[in-house]
Amino acid sequence: MRRVLKVSLASALAAAAVSAMVLPTAANAQYPQGQQSRPGQSPGQREQDDGSTSDRPRAPRIAPLRRSAAAGPCPYVKVLYDAARYVELVGDRVSMANVGFTGEIEGLVSDCAYQSDEPITVNTRIQFNLGRGPQAQGDGRTYRYWIAVTERNRAVLAKEYFDLPVNFDGASTATVTQDQTIVIPRAEATTSGDHFEVLVGFDVTPAMAEFNRNGNRFRANAGTGAAQPPAQ
Repeated sequence: MRRVLKVSLASALAAAAVSAMVLPTAANAQYPQGQQSRPGQSPGQREQDDGSTSDRPRAPRIAPLRRSAAAGPCPYVKVLYDAARYVELVGDRVSMANVGFTGEIEGLVSDCAYQSDEPITVNTRIQFNLGRGPQAQGDGRTYRYWIAVTERNRAVLAKEYFDLPVNFDGASTATVTQDQTIVIPRAEATTSGDHFEVLVGFDVTPAMAEFNRNGNRFRANAGTGAAQPPAQ
């Protein structure tokens, strides 16, 4: 079900006064994904970590969104690197045998529309690749993820959490796609979309964020194949 994340006008007008969460610089904290249509939108699908073809089944390609008309560039839409993957680990040892439920944001496409002094409407489509490791209990898991709107690389203007219920139906992996809409008011007609940034990520614990930040990863089919080495 599509939900609408609305940024309040007060937040958009008083971004500097918002209780700010300072984000890491985009160069080392985020990677862009998705279709590119105008300046400010994310470039193409990211590559495999090691640049090679994986033996695992390729996830379904994410369908593009219907194109909309915009008077200027769209907000930058990205996945926060520290929250791009979700890996449950049981115990203190990092190994495939200790992996529970896993998740990865596999694809992200976006488009936007605005004219004159209208708010910016950003439509997003997010593809999740989920998995059950050896320590996963049960056949279902409700993941959580969030979408945040920021003044680029500065204050968070709005952030909302979404539930992602998944039933694996006895399988070890599942792919789920969700569409979400973000509405961003503008202080004036000259405020363009690239003044803002939309970030997406899993709701992860500090330990999971550190695991991701260090370049460690288990793919969604952890426990059924070889573990992926840390990114170089």
